[in-house]
Amino acid sequence: MISIFENDIKKRKDVLKKYNRAYDFIGIFKLIILAFIIYGAYRAYKNNYHIDLLILISVEILIYITAHIFHKMALARVSLEEGLIQINEKNIKRITGEWCSFDDIGEEFIDNNHSYSTDLDIVGKKSIFQMLNSSHTYYGRELFAKDLLNSKFTKDEIKKRQDSITELKDKYSFAAYMEYLFSIVGIDDSFPALIEELKDKEHFISNNFVKIFLRFLWIPTCSLLVYSILFRYLIAFNMASVLLVFQTILCIIGFNKARNYVGVMRKLPKKLFRYDRIIKEVMAADFESIRLKEIKDIIKSSQKALKELYSIANNVSQCKNGIAYIILNLFFLWDYKNAMNLDSWKQKYSESVDTWFTALGEFEGLISFSNLPRVCNNVSIPKFSERKNYIHAKDLGHPLINNDKRVCNDFILDNNIYIISGSNMSGKTTFMRTIGINTVLAQAGSYICADNMSFSDMNVITSMRIADDLNEGISTFYAELKRIKMIIDNARSNKNTLFLIDEIFRGTNSVDRLKGAEGVLKELSASEVAGMITTHDLEVCKLENTYKNIINCSFSENYINDEIFFDYKLKQGKSKTTNAEYLLRKLGILP
Repeated sequence: MISIFENDIKKRKDVLKKYNRAYDFIGIFKLIILAFIIYGAYRAYKNNYHIDLLILISVEILIYITAHIFHKMALARVSLEEGLIQINEKNIKRITGEWCSFDDIGEEFIDNNHSYSTDLDIVGKKSIFQMLNSSHTYYGRELFAKDLLNSKFTKDEIKKRQDSITELKDKYSFAAYMEYLFSIVGIDDSFPALIEELKDKEHFISNNFVKIFLRFLWIPTCSLLVYSILFRYLIAFNMASVLLVFQTILCIIGFNKARNYVGVMRKLPKKLFRYDRIIKEVMAADFESIRLKEIKDIIKSSQKALKELYSIANNVSQCKNGIAYIILNLFFLWDYKNAMNLDSWKQKYSESVDTWFTALGEFEGLISFSNLPRVCNNVSIPKFSERKNYIHAKDLGHPLINNDKRVCNDFILDNNIYIISGSNMSGKTTFMRTIGINTVLAQAGSYICADNMSFSDMNVITSMRIADDLNEGISTFYAELKRIKMIIDNARSNKNTLFLIDEIFRGTNSVDRLKGAEGVLKELSASEVAGMITTHDLEVCKLENTYKNIINCSFSENYINDEIFFDYKLKQGKSKTTNAEYLLRKLGILP
């Protein structure tokens, strides 16, 4: 796997050297040509601007402009190759486990009250978001996080997403290039607010007669002025002067309103124009999967609208110079014209703005999901099952564990409840997270870390990383009670539920723990939901004899030469080994 990225890096470094040399050479060449231009100008001045010297200077200026264009092209290619090298290096880090150093952990998406995100390492440090995310825009990150945290896709939508991710996985060069283009756009938290302004359909001027009057007033004004100058007709000049004074008064009256209305166009252009190359590349691509074709069609509808918006933005930018601003408004009512053009644009396109950028964000999110099959050596597309609360997986592993350290297990969940017992550090909690994170990925339409897997639509809810809350005066045990109460309430209202409870009631004594565990499992069993709990308390395992849908399984360890070894393989039945006493003696706590 790594060799693919290393070979691409080697190839791109060779190209980078070539363009760096070209960039340096053209830079030196430009300096030489500039020296010739300056010298030529000096000679022309000394020789009374002889025609031959002027022609020579013109040719040199043309050469300089051409060299400048090639200089910019070389710089753009250098930036591209450097960007693609960085993308390859990030993929290598995803394989080697160095992805934990990635800066973007999706911190703003962390919600301790979410039904599973913090327990299953979906967002935050050492999370699936941190590992896979390659989105670089506000909408891309939002959509990728949403797909991981709140995916509500139908069976058909999941199939479309799976096909899209597979296609992007196979088109690595294209996906990497698109990632680079999105990185140029960058993350700007103010961008959504600017888009909201574009969605606002409030009219600049609602009266159609007034709009027509303001839009075409400049024509008689300028016509009379030109006519009076050409034919020296005083009456025409006086009429033009009156109209110019009237237009000046209009500009003063509407200055604040017009400037505020088009204010978004002074903030938006640079951010918006960076999408231009992305849209062109998407439109030029030949997609096979249905969802990517649908995204392409959505983006296609934006092309004409964005071109019109670019035109309005360019007109607004003409007024950056003070003198230009006065002339354009005095003669052409420029602020009014731009505001009315933006008003017309909003009436036609404002309802589609969200759709365009959501589609682009989804496209970027799909690229992030396509990273998993490139960096994980045991992946497959899971199959959707109509069965209730069902998971059937072969060689299921945790995607956040390195390829060379990952241990996989076969697993079948068929609307039943597992009690997982076992020694400390034997792998109980990791296995539970393996089930949870792969189910989340499957329901997002992603690849999963397994040889194959079937799954049904389930609402995942967990109780694992329980902590006390000093601000609310809540102990760890009470916090766990609240979480488990949430699981029970959810199970009563939604039978399609997968619950995962780690070390149930660890914060209380063994007698109360057994009573509490029995009460919870009785309730969950009656609710006909599926899931699993882990426990050190082997007394809890006796509940298998009471409830027909409860199954015991376990993890265990081996001892060789007084050293402990774990195989992390799931076994049928309750645990037959413990290691607490061994660890106490190992650390010298017990003699």
